[in-house]
Amino acid sequence: MNVEEIPCSSLTVDHTLPVPLMKPALVKLCKDLFKKWSDLDESHFSAERVSGGITNLLLKVSVEEQNGNLVHVTVRLYGPNTEYVINRERELQAIHYLSAAGFGAKLLGVFGNGMVQSFIHARTLEPLDLRKPKLVAEIAKQLNRFHQVEIPGSKEPQLWNDIFKFFERASTLNFDDHDKKERYNTISFKEVHTELIELKELTGRLDAPVVFAHNDLLSGNLMLNDDEEKLYIIDFEYGSYSYRGFDIGNHFNEYAGYDCDYALYPNKDEQYHFFKNYLQPETPDKVPDKDLKALYVETSCYMLASHLYWALWALIQAKMSPIDFDYLGYFFLRYNEYKRQKDTCVSMGKSYLAGSRT
Repeated sequence: MNVEEIPCSSLTVDHTLPVPLMKPALVKLCKDLFKKWSDLDESHFSAERVSGGITNLLLKVSVEEQNGNLVHVTVRLYGPNTEYVINRERELQAIHYLSAAGFGAKLLGVFGNGMVQSFIHARTLEPLDLRKPKLVAEIAKQLNRFHQVEIPGSKEPQLWNDIFKFFERASTLNFDDHDKKERYNTISFKEVHTELIELKELTGRLDAPVVFAHNDLLSGNLMLNDDEEKLYIIDFEYGSYSYRGFDIGNHFNEYAGYDCDYALYPNKDEQYHFFKNYLQPETPDKVPDKDLKALYVETSCYMLASHLYWALWALIQAKMSPIDFDYLGYFFLRYNEYKRQKDTCVSMGKSYLAGSRT
């Protein structure tokens, strides 16, 4: 099915309602998108909340068809104002090609403020799952495959465009709330800008491969069917052409979970276990040391970029998102961790570059 052939509806669903009150709108939407269900009455449909991240609400809609068949679909409602940080056109194009390559759920329909996808029978991973050696190997292998998918259009890496776009928006916000305003005013955007310029210059010298990156590979975007031992990478809304090291460094940052416990960041041995399975999925034990070292340096430097990316993202969310989450606090958690790690990673990057020149 081409992107043009995916059913579209202009209807929207109010995400602020409790699920029982949302149900009539969900039924109307399903009937509008999928004509085979247009004659079913409301009793054939049921809906339940699956999860809500800090940008989306996921619902499982079950439909009992005339022949008694039970079909499940996932309805994903976009968080309000998320278009400030997410390029929906880019996401929809990517989903089509990624699902053809066997990633994520199939795209079944698009509507005013969300999309309908096939339902995946699996559990969402928890941050502590990311440390299990067997799962680490599987995530690395899948990510290697993910990075080989070709998405048509420009292959220009978007990372720094996106970060500087976030910076422009994040550095000119106005808060009505007095406490938020005071905390926001303690941020030196001049300092942040200098950090961005320096890090962009350093990472640019590392020649990291450009791949179609997921850019948000946290535990919540990985699902596992325990019975079949099948792993799914889902949710590509931040996906873009970017640098390999960014995608991996960003994933390692997510070992810390929502509580940002960076003591959980993988040590060098754990990272090497990931790298071996990523670089040579078939023969992980035969990866040359120089390749492991190069990826270790690349990942460590881009891991810093991941902190700056999500720190600036959080400031925009602090202004735009109605979700009850301390986004301003999240900025400081990420920015402070960036500052804590910076000297070690930058000096590692510089000495590696000096060594590779001689």
